[in-house]
Amino acid sequence: MSQPPNSPKRASDDVDRLFLGRDFRSPRIDLNGKTILITGGTGSFGHHFVQTVINEYKPKKLIVFSRDELKQYEMAQRFNPEEHRFMRYFIGDVRDEGRLDMAMRGVDVVVHAAALKHVPIAEYNPFECMRTNVFGAENVVRAAIKRGVKHVCALSTDKAASPINLYGASKLASDKIFTAAQHMGGEDGPTFSVVRYGNVVGSRGSVVPFFKKLVAEGADHLPITDPRMTRFWITLEQGVNFVLSALEMAKGGEVFVPKIPSMSTVDLARSIAPNLPHKMVGIRPGEKLHEVMVPADDSRATVELEDRYVILPHNSERLRAEWFADGAVPVPEGFEYQSDSNPERLDARALQSILNEKLALKA
Repeated sequence: MSQPPNSPKRASDDVDRLFLGRDFRSPRIDLNGKTILITGGTGSFGHHFVQTVINEYKPKKLIVFSRDELKQYEMAQRFNPEEHRFMRYFIGDVRDEGRLDMAMRGVDVVVHAAALKHVPIAEYNPFECMRTNVFGAENVVRAAIKRGVKHVCALSTDKAASPINLYGASKLASDKIFTAAQHMGGEDGPTFSVVRYGNVVGSRGSVVPFFKKLVAEGADHLPITDPRMTRFWITLEQGVNFVLSALEMAKGGEVFVPKIPSMSTVDLARSIAPNLPHKMVGIRPGEKLHEVMVPADDSRATVELEDRYVILPHNSERLRAEWFADGAVPVPEGFEYQSDSNPERLDARALQSILNEKLALKA
């Protein structure tokens, strides 16, 4: 595995390392001179991914593929193609295999971030959820194989493990498509991998900006679904770093799971509004009390490294031996990586420090 290229140190790195334990900056794929395409590139992850590539690499091209022309226009104001000559903006939908095929001409690396992610909306619009999350995944795989892409990494979610809602089930199906794609491409095909992680601090649609919005509007309480509820948490910087490391580490067909801390929703609310009371509103349809990222049934195919778990394709002894040779160790049978039993906890003070740092960086 290659060492990470030299890159500037950011103030947020210290915050992430201090409070969330790991920055996932090593190993790191070298994107210099490469053509990269990111689907769903106008989202929170896409913005941070593009900023990271601009800061740390000199790619041949960086293609933002998404279906929203307004978001692309707004993103182009921030990452101007005249200033960053390698930037390209490509209108398209992952449901359209032909458009993906055209966009992937000459592409070396694909990061698949496009998805329909809102749980209640997916429940109410099941056909649309499946077309984007499942059929879209199939189209990405087909186009990547046809165009000779070298590396493909797909973003997943903790909700894909033992899913109880359609969004989670569709992402589990997507995960299976990408891990199985390793065999479809043959020996000379792309290296496919998946990254699975939890809630992203401050991303659009997460509970943190929702709580902050309520506070700004003068709410007299914060709604809590259940005082026992816990979630995994990761920052956008860590998420981008984790993808870059997975692209470098992948041998083919793995699901990478970072070791990240958990936090209760009650502590989260207290960190944002220490003086506001809480009102219990009950768990919404499709929600879990606790999230799982490595189910017990996958323990037999899971190996552990210092900063992550790697779920291998079942019955792949060759791949398992390769990971053992790289220093991985098996997890105990029946092992489960779940937010309530996770020994690494994020307290209110730590989260507030992270939020303060993020706001300072944006100022």
